[in-house]
Amino acid sequence: MTLSSASRLITRTFRVSPPSSSTRSLSFFLTPRFQVRSMASDSNFKKIQIQRDDTTFDAYVVGKENAPGIVVVQEWWGVDYEIKNHALTISQLEPGFKALIPDLYRGKVGLDVAEAQHLMDNLDWQGAVKDIRASVNWLKANGSQKVGVTGYCMGGALAIASSVLIPEVDAVVAFYGVPSSELADPTNAKAPVQAHFGELDNFVGFSDVTAAKALEEKLKASGIPYEVHIYPGNAHAFMNRSAEGVARRKSMGMPDEDNAAVELAWSRFRSWMIRFLAS
Repeated sequence: MTLSSASRLITRTFRVSPPSSSTRSLSFFLTPRFQVRSMASDSNFKKIQIQRDDTTFDAYVVGKENAPGIVVVQEWWGVDYEIKNHALTISQLEPGFKALIPDLYRGKVGLDVAEAQHLMDNLDWQGAVKDIRASVNWLKANGSQKVGVTGYCMGGALAIASSVLIPEVDAVVAFYGVPSSELADPTNAKAPVQAHFGELDNFVGFSDVTAAKALEEKLKASGIPYEVHIYPGNAHAFMNRSAEGVARRKSMGMPDEDNAAVELAWSRFRSWMIRFLAS
């Protein structure tokens, strides 16, 4: 099965379970229109173009020259303010990293949940993996001796897939997203994987606790170094802490705000990347 066809299987898992006191159906998420800012010009980032095969895509770089590199893979929204916030945070973690965001949607940004779902449904997943690989190799060709991949939501699934499919990747940290085995079977992971999930995440089969525990068993079978962390009282996308991100999560029925969990996750992220990228 190709990665492109497997994407349909991943997309089907990215649905919520039937409504209950703790879960909501997808129709709940598609009802309102959540306005979010598209990616604004930011002097912190350098816009570059990366070529692979017969296509060229934009990417956004921030951080220390010649530092270990980290490819930061977007949520289903696209390259918006929140993924930029994450990349900027990563670049400022001691001892310093060079973060690169590849634009998998080629400039498109979801302005509401329905648009984000549409963009993800129509993503060329095979192309996305190729974009990530080209981004890893760009960093290695531009001063980063070792390069990791991290991602959030959709990007979390792609980050784990990178540990299986991209041999140049040196470490992975994934947030609340697991690929289907048809896209990438984590039992075949080759790069060390750290993964983070919220206990209250209700995206069944994609990022809920059951999916997290199944991932842990597959990573154990792979033989690579791994960690799987579950954060009590936290729902999906708990790392999104900007004012806009908090408001968007509340509009989607996720009111949890746990700064201590976010700080702990960043601390674990930093330790993992230093362990495998700085040596």
